[in-house]
Amino acid sequence: MRIALISPKGPLYRHRGGIFKKSLRYQPLTLTTLTALAPPELDIEFQLYDEGIEDLPSDLNVDLIGMTVITGTAPRCYELAAKFRANGIPVVLGGPHVTLMPDEAAQHCDAICVGYAEMSWPRLLQDFAKGQLKGRYDQGSDFNLNQMVIPERDRLDRGKYITQAVFEATRACAHACDFCVSPSAWGRKQFQKPVEHVAHDIKQFGKKRNIFIDLNLISDRAYAKSLFEALVPLNIRWFGLVTSLIGRDPDLMELMAKSGCSGVLIGFESISTDALGSVHKKFNQPNTYTKVIEDLHRLNISIYGCFVFGYDTDDTGVFQRTADFAIDAGIDLPRFAIQTPFPGTPLYHRLNAEGRITTRDWELYDGQHVVYRPSKMTGEELQDGHVWAWQNVYSRRAILKRLAKSRTQLPISILANLGYRFYANHLHSHYTCDWPIGYELKAS
Repeated sequence: MRIALISPKGPLYRHRGGIFKKSLRYQPLTLTTLTALAPPELDIEFQLYDEGIEDLPSDLNVDLIGMTVITGTAPRCYELAAKFRANGIPVVLGGPHVTLMPDEAAQHCDAICVGYAEMSWPRLLQDFAKGQLKGRYDQGSDFNLNQMVIPERDRLDRGKYITQAVFEATRACAHACDFCVSPSAWGRKQFQKPVEHVAHDIKQFGKKRNIFIDLNLISDRAYAKSLFEALVPLNIRWFGLVTSLIGRDPDLMELMAKSGCSGVLIGFESISTDALGSVHKKFNQPNTYTKVIEDLHRLNISIYGCFVFGYDTDDTGVFQRTADFAIDAGIDLPRFAIQTPFPGTPLYHRLNAEGRITTRDWELYDGQHVVYRPSKMTGEELQDGHVWAWQNVYSRRAILKRLAKSRTQLPISILANLGYRFYANHLHSHYTCDWPIGYELKAS
């Protein structure tokens, strides 16, 4: 049985090199995890394609096609699905957008996987092998991550990514921010892999620099503590995502550094308490940001700080205020996004009820385009201000000022900032790269 697994990308996200003339994406886990989950008795020949790094072949000679869908790639997925089905190849769709919009997705394929697929995907493959494919496969109330699954990373070309050393310990997050897809798609329960399974995967892969893609590694303090303790003897360096709450737990922060943490992504979102309150992220407290940044820098941990523009409390001065803060605080890599009401989220439902959604072209739902009517500025002002903020914080003077304040992992941070400077000046044609601080970039 031959199966092609595809991660489609819209035109802005297809393989591009940027300043370093190579892809700055890390290897995704979805496709290689799906192959690892296949029942061995089915003897499946898999073909994997990631449009982020390569073009699809013009013809696929396979028995089944599976695609993973996020909102921004939904139009591309549906376009490809129509083509494949017209050629007589059945198509299965899964991923966050399918979980949020199952009825829509079901119109474009032969079967959908709703929710996490660890348990449903093997059942789907067995049913397909028997000629009994059902139209829908759900995550199930008994879902867990207790089974050890080692992604088959070598099925994708490692030369096309900045790193293959990508890992996951948990899924979902305990918080319920209005704009976040996670609680709407999967609820607030955080699923956790046994710590020993995570440590085994890292050890067997054998890389010294690693990335965790978890939404919030410190969502459960007890689990985070166990994970960090297990990482200490591995003598690795790693990058991951945490919230600003790490600043209120100095012991956990120290342990995180001891475990090898070299950089973190933190969603600061806004420097306005009113804006944070409007999207139910009050646990972020702007008056603590500077200390969190200083404490992390003291531990030689670089900061990838994310901010969002377009809250109902935001006026046209928000771009200058936020850029000034990012520069003055010495954030190693600032990143900005436009508030995006992803379908199924409370934010989407509210703006839709208020008649403020201006387009349902899902390809524009990517954090770089305005898809709703802002409250205190025009859509054009929001779009232009977003671009201005990027270019402002990645001006030569701003880079020097930020890095002089940070003084954290300077050689790598300089390279990272040069990469982001390129993207800041090409937002119209490139999506911001997703590589983190802590990885040497080599021109190819």
